[in-house]
Amino acid sequence: MSKPKIIWFRRDLRLSDQAAVAAAAASGCPVIPVYILDDETPKHRIMGGASRWWLHRSLEELEACLQDLGSRLILREGPASEHLAEIVKSTGADEVHGLHHYEPWWRNAERMLEKTLGDEARLVLHDGNYLLPPGTVTTGSGTPYKIYTPFWKALRQHMPPGESASAPEALDTPDRWPGSDVLDDWGLLPTKPDWAADLGDHWQPGSAGAEDNLEEFADKAAEYDEGRNLPSEELVSRLSPHLHFGEISPATVWNRLAGQGSKVETYLKELVWRDYAQNVIDQFPQYGGESYREKMRALPWRDMGDADVKADFKAWCKGKTGYPIVDAGMRELWATGWMHNRVRMIAASFLIKHLLIDWREGEQWFWDTLVDADYASNSVNWQWVSGTGVDSNMFVRIMAPLTQSEKFDAGDYIRQWVPELADIDDPYIHDPEDHGCKPADYPAKIIGHKEARARALAAYAEVK
Repeated sequence: MSKPKIIWFRRDLRLSDQAAVAAAAASGCPVIPVYILDDETPKHRIMGGASRWWLHRSLEELEACLQDLGSRLILREGPASEHLAEIVKSTGADEVHGLHHYEPWWRNAERMLEKTLGDEARLVLHDGNYLLPPGTVTTGSGTPYKIYTPFWKALRQHMPPGESASAPEALDTPDRWPGSDVLDDWGLLPTKPDWAADLGDHWQPGSAGAEDNLEEFADKAAEYDEGRNLPSEELVSRLSPHLHFGEISPATVWNRLAGQGSKVETYLKELVWRDYAQNVIDQFPQYGGESYREKMRALPWRDMGDADVKADFKAWCKGKTGYPIVDAGMRELWATGWMHNRVRMIAASFLIKHLLIDWREGEQWFWDTLVDADYASNSVNWQWVSGTGVDSNMFVRIMAPLTQSEKFDAGDYIRQWVPELADIDDPYIHDPEDHGCKPADYPAKIIGHKEARARALAAYAEVK
C-alpha cells in the first residue's frame, strides 16, 4: 500500500485553495490530517485567550468538513516536531505537507522537524497564506522592501493571483489512524469565568463563516474607502480573524473583490498590508518585542512598576479613560474580541502618547484579547502608531481622540458600547465632560489632551 501523506494544519484551517491539502489529496495515497496545539515552541507567544476560543470553534468546523470527505482530524498537544515525527514513525508516512509560516517560532519548528525526520520522511512546504511569499517582491537591487508604498506598487504588478482551487471531493484514508486527543480536553474555551459567552453572537469561526462574511462585504466593498473610518457604520469586512486562521485564502478574497475596479483598491491595499507585515517579520523576526528605530528604544516611557501607571493602563484596558471613543473601542474589544479599524488607531495612540505607556504593553493586551491577533500585523501596526517602526507615523503626530470622534461621526458607536452615555446627543457625546453633561457613573478624563500632548513631546525631545 502507498505510504500515507500527513497534512500539518496550523494557521491554514481550510480545505479550499489550500495547497498542502491539494498536494496530499492528489498523491492518491492515504491522507492523515493533523493539528497540533503547540504551546511550547512559541514560548511567550502562545495564543491569547480570544484566539484560543476562535481556534476551538474553527477546529470543530474543520473536523466536520473532513468528515464530509470521509476523513477526520488528528489532534495532538505538545511540541509539533516531536508529535509529527512520532506520527510519521507509527504510520509509515513519507511526507508531511504544510503551508509556509513566517513567525519566528514556526520557522524554528520547521527546521527542527526537518532535522528530526532525517531521511525517514520529507517536509514539503507550500505557499498560500499570503498573496505572495515574503521575499518574492524585491527592490531593483534584489533586496526586500522596508517601506509599504513601494511594496504595494511592486506587488500590485503581480496581481491578480491564480484562480482559487476548490476543496478535494474526497480524501483517501489509512487502514489505521494514529491516536488523537479530544478537542474539549484542551480547555480552549474559558469556563471560570466564561468571559467568551457572547463571542458566538458576533462571530462564526470557520470557512463557512469566512465565505459568508466575504459575500456580505462584497456588496458594500465599494464604500470601504470612507466606511473604514466610520465606526458607527458596518462597512468593514470583518475578515481579519478568518484570514489570520487561514479559513479563507487572501487569493480568494482578492479574486472576489478586484472585479469591482478602483472602487475597492483601498481594501485591496489593506489586504496587501498583511503581506507587507509578513515581509517585515521575515526580515526582522523580533519585531514584536523590540522597537525598530534605535533612538526610540531610549524613549522614557512611564514606569509600569508605578501604581499610578498601572492604574492608567487598567483604565485603558477596561475602557474607563473618560475619552468616550477610546472607551467604546476598548469595551467593544472585550465584548467581541475585535475593534473597528479607525478606533484601533485612536486607542493605540492614546495609550502610547496620551498615557506614555510602552507600545509593547498594548500589543500584549491586543495579543490576548483580539480574535485576529496576528504576530506580524499586530506588531507592525503598533510600531506604526508609536513611531518606532521601520515604516511608521511620526511620534509627534498625536491623534486628538475627541476631534477624531466627532470627525468620524462616532456617536452611535459610543452609545452602543458605553451605555452610561447612551442618552447623550451629538455633538456632546464626544466630550460630555467639557460640555458639562458627564453622567456621575462615567469617569472623568484621566489626563487632559493638552497636558498629555505636552508630556509626550517632552519625552520625545529627549531622544530626537
